[in-house]
Amino acid sequence: MPQAAAPAAAFSTCDFCDLHTQEQGGPFRVLPPGLQSFGGRTAFFGQVSTVQCFEDNSLVKAALDTPGAGRVLVVDGAGSLRRALVGGNVAAAAARNGWAGVVVHGCVRDAEELAAAGVGIRALGLVPMPTVKRGEGQRDVPVAVLGVWIHPGDWLYADQDGVVVNDTPLHAG
Repeated sequence: MPQAAAPAAAFSTCDFCDLHTQEQGGPFRVLPPGLQSFGGRTAFFGQVSTVQCFEDNSLVKAALDTPGAGRVLVVDGAGSLRRALVGGNVAAAAARNGWAGVVVHGCVRDAEELAAAGVGIRALGLVPMPTVKRGEGQRDVPVAVLGVWIHPGDWLYADQDGVVVNDTPLHAG
């Protein structure tokens, strides 16, 4: 059963990297720079659920409309910069339903509404164009974000210094 997210100060991605320096590329992975913070929470963590889609956020919205239980939704939007996969209404639903965060390998929109949402949001950038709704994509499959594979059930930690992923929960020191 996924666990609820702890307060932001409960972890440091730098500390995790210090502890797992020799493990990079195995169960412990560091996402390269490129994701910007847009949500109301700058630090968040949780067990991963995934969506793979391309310029269609139907499955993203459906996932975030369900109870999050402190999880993080990782969305592989193939890095598209043409359409936003998360906007203000979807972010508000994520916060309302108990998701800790959303990581989008693609774009988001409604910057002010995202910043007001009580959820962490990372994405490549902002674009005002909404998606088309075709109901296409896949749920809870392995996805690649900035070249790093992330699997359903992994644990993702994001703070001001970056984003790390591990196949089991991480503990500081």
